[in-house]
Amino acid sequence: MAARLASVGVEVAIGSRSAERAVDTCGTIRQRWPDLELQLRGAENREAAGAELVVVATPWDAAASTAASVAHALEGKVVVSMANALVKVGEEFQALVPARGSIAAAVQVAVPGALVAAAFHHLPARSLGDLDVGLEADVLVCSDHPRAVEETSELVRKVPGLRPLDAGRLASASPIEAFTAVLLQVNVRYKARATVRLTGLEGQ
Repeated sequence: MAARLASVGVEVAIGSRSAERAVDTCGTIRQRWPDLELQLRGAENREAAGAELVVVATPWDAAASTAASVAHALEGKVVVSMANALVKVGEEFQALVPARGSIAAAVQVAVPGALVAAAFHHLPARSLGDLDVGLEADVLVCSDHPRAVEETSELVRKVPGLRPLDAGRLASASPIEAFTAVLLQVNVRYKARATVRLTGLEGQ
């Protein structure tokens, strides 16, 4: 996500519990695309949380606790949750149902002063992280806060090939997150990187 956003001119701070680890991650990304001027910097989570908009891109079981650890810095800000609670059982992916119904809802409870939106769940990680691959997908955005939907959608539009769609209130995050397991299974079965694209929305 950091590489993709930086590639379209967004200034990105990658957060980590270790600033050194974050700096190393930035270096790895720059080495992969040395011809691009990627505006990346590494920082501890507390510093990264000072950004105008924050994306929680941790493993699903750490999303709420990570957000809570910097809750004071997220007050009044748009916070985007993109985690999916999934587990692989045998050869199949299965969706888990978190206590709050979705990871995004858990993040909102962890940081009640933030404006949490759920988005980016259905983008294949490999395609998202490979700047040599173009994206073509709809990004379903849901939140209880109109400003969060607006700012998240604006961020999505910065990436060529992505179209944001308002998917309603944060309660919609539960089925949106769960559907990722189905999409992953389809991609495994057909050895593909399929994404979600809705039809019948001309002009959107």
